[in-house]
Amino acid sequence: MISPIFLTLAVLVIALILFITELLPVDLVALMIMVALMVLGLVTPEQGISGFGNTATLTVMAMFIISAGISKTGVILIVKQLLIRLGGETLNRQIFVMGILVAPISAFITNTAIVAVMLPVVEDWCKQQKISTSKLLIPLSYLTILGGTIALIGTSTNILASGLSEQLGFEPFSLFEFTKLGLCVFVIGLTYLVLAGPRLLPERKSALGDIIAQDYNLKDYVTEVIVTARSSLVGKTLQTSQIQRTFDIDVLEIIRHSTRFPPPIADKIINVGDILVVRSSREELLKIREQQGLNIVPDVQFKDEVQPVLESGEEKMAEVLILSNSRLVGTTLRDIRFRQRYNLTVLAIRRGSELVRGRLGRIALRFGDVLLVQGSKQSFIGLQTTRELLVLEQRDVEMLRQDKAIIAVAIGLGVVLSAAFNLFPILVSALLGVVLMVLTGCLKPGEIYGAVRWDIIFLLAGLIPLGIAMEASGTTQWIATHLLAISQNFSSYGILVLFYLATALLTEILSNNAAVLLMLPIAVEVSQTLSLNPYAFMFAVMFAASNSYMTPIGYQTNTMVYGPGGYRFMDFVKIGAPLTLINTIATPALIVFFYGLSG
Repeated sequence: MISPIFLTLAVLVIALILFITELLPVDLVALMIMVALMVLGLVTPEQGISGFGNTATLTVMAMFIISAGISKTGVILIVKQLLIRLGGETLNRQIFVMGILVAPISAFITNTAIVAVMLPVVEDWCKQQKISTSKLLIPLSYLTILGGTIALIGTSTNILASGLSEQLGFEPFSLFEFTKLGLCVFVIGLTYLVLAGPRLLPERKSALGDIIAQDYNLKDYVTEVIVTARSSLVGKTLQTSQIQRTFDIDVLEIIRHSTRFPPPIADKIINVGDILVVRSSREELLKIREQQGLNIVPDVQFKDEVQPVLESGEEKMAEVLILSNSRLVGTTLRDIRFRQRYNLTVLAIRRGSELVRGRLGRIALRFGDVLLVQGSKQSFIGLQTTRELLVLEQRDVEMLRQDKAIIAVAIGLGVVLSAAFNLFPILVSALLGVVLMVLTGCLKPGEIYGAVRWDIIFLLAGLIPLGIAMEASGTTQWIATHLLAISQNFSSYGILVLFYLATALLTEILSNNAAVLLMLPIAVEVSQTLSLNPYAFMFAVMFAASNSYMTPIGYQTNTMVYGPGGYRFMDFVKIGAPLTLINTIATPALIVFFYGLSG
């Protein structure tokens, strides 16, 4: 008979490989783990699905909804006015002010929601200040991460760690259980970013943030072509000609006798002399010229006017971020018929510092990709209401329910205070907050589902049974025994540092929640074997998992700013590695100071 420990380790290793390689979505991997554990008999069916009804899972889901209710009312946008008023001229001061403003919000609202709201605010502010967005977006992500460690409901990681503590036979964490530790870590991180940030942060995008065409080098990919008498397009529509499907080309506009016809233009009949404004590579244009009878307008007439042409009249360009819960993730623009669905044309795709301007319809889209889109201003208004795409410009104030702002804040404060004074368990307080958000009109019933990060919910629900299997099979104890053998010459503080560092590195290649689920039970087992304070080890693992800085994929907020900032992978290593090293030394020391190590 195969040992349960061997089977559990096999599932664990396969899961790690799938998480690291990203061959499949993380939520699907989590479900596969859950099913595998039940099939192998490592958990009962009831234990296998217990993650869906787990207190931590439901609390995280509720906090996503409450965060959405608050952001829908525009409360967080007050930060913009304070940034403008207090930000000053120097980058040091701007980072400091942003940190002071963002941290208190991050302690009680999920940091992904804050970054989603603040991204357009910071982009808009950078344009006004003539600052490159790459100078402030990494600090925005890092500061929300740091702020999220101040209170229990700041991140899903904290809530999950509290649930695991209760599952392992200890007390769940109170709302402000680790606030003094979180505040110290925040101050350390803010000080580092204020002093080192201006020197280490790159300038990846133009400080003249409104010149989008320059950032994307559109002059080589957007041009004008004239329809000649010999063209096969004459008398046809774009739809019947199939030119946009046959070639890697997008027709953005038709110009006829100085009159511009913006999209939708698929059914407009093309005449001799029409000028088509197109997005295409030079190589593709040469093919079209030969096969379709189109003449390319001389470069000197058009190259210096790319942005004015694309933003004339009722037309405009903007950057759009693909969110993690978007149906676009894993599909292509052609598969989802992006142009028809949104009445917008994608001109380029930015993935970190990488720019894709050709064969756009065939590129598999990812979370964090930035699409440069062009279309009517009315189409952008519609796009701002979608839950799958984030327009990286300040949203229209009219679209926010500002009359509900006070109510939303009151509900949020009520959730916090009821949890702080133990009037209700945090889960009950959070679910009550969800109900009140809908009943008071802060959120519409249909918006609840879009507010939830279902990938995280399924990740938690799928991985919680793995923790149960590791405990029940003895795998946790087996791993802890081998770790103790390796670290037998370490001091107690050294072992705490070891767990912090191991969790921090694991977070960079997996995810914060996966790292906590794997490492926290092992850390508790080691602490009990050595008769040390288990809470000290739980806090070390939790803080290490929450503080992910070295890669754009280790934490959701890092991924969200990766494309909009035009960053390279090594930019995160350059500024994040020193901060990780500082925290690896300082956080365990602070834990020992505040909570002690003796059992």
